[in-house]
Amino acid sequence: MSLIESLNWRYAVKRMTGEKISSEKLDTILEAIRLSASSLGLQPYTIHVISNPAVRQKLRAAGYNQPQIVESSHLLVFSVWDDITPAHVDGYIGNLAAKRGVDVAHLKGFGDMIHGKVNSLTVEGRQDWAARQVYIALGTALAAAAELKVDAAPMEGFEPARFDEILGLKEQGLKSVVILALGHRSEEDQLSKAAKVRRDKETLFSFVD
Repeated sequence: MSLIESLNWRYAVKRMTGEKISSEKLDTILEAIRLSASSLGLQPYTIHVISNPAVRQKLRAAGYNQPQIVESSHLLVFSVWDDITPAHVDGYIGNLAAKRGVDVAHLKGFGDMIHGKVNSLTVEGRQDWAARQVYIALGTALAAAAELKVDAAPMEGFEPARFDEILGLKEQGLKSVVILALGHRSEEDQLSKAAKVRRDKETLFSFVD
């Protein structure tokens, strides 16, 4: 399928079959997330990939009992760093230098710019900025899943504080933002045959020539 055909095929699945997706498809989706665009390339987030049934049962109770949490093959929990520290930035610059085979000193200007950007924000501002990067990664995951004919359900309807407690995220310096269930749609899902509805091009786009 073309990308447009894949995006027309996908929808936010409400019921799943519990069938596992292949490890190859899961790895491809995770690699797409890893390669997703991120402001300054910093990627200030962590994604937990959860298949453990007992853990997902606990999460379901903190997710307003949404069935996708337990019916999916895997549940992805996208979490932002609770703060972006100088150590995070320096670690990123060090990794960048190593991967590109350059001296860290040559990246000082870039590093100083990132430090300046981070320091200009409050802690809450840094978390908000990180959350916007999470949603870029989420969009990439949705497109990658659609290309592979893997169904997906992005969800904001959960209690972040309870998710954080169940997964021990506070101790990891993380705060959950959004979750994504991956799997296969069920025939019981009444939306599986419904027409896809989006705004028309004429009302969505404004062209400035």
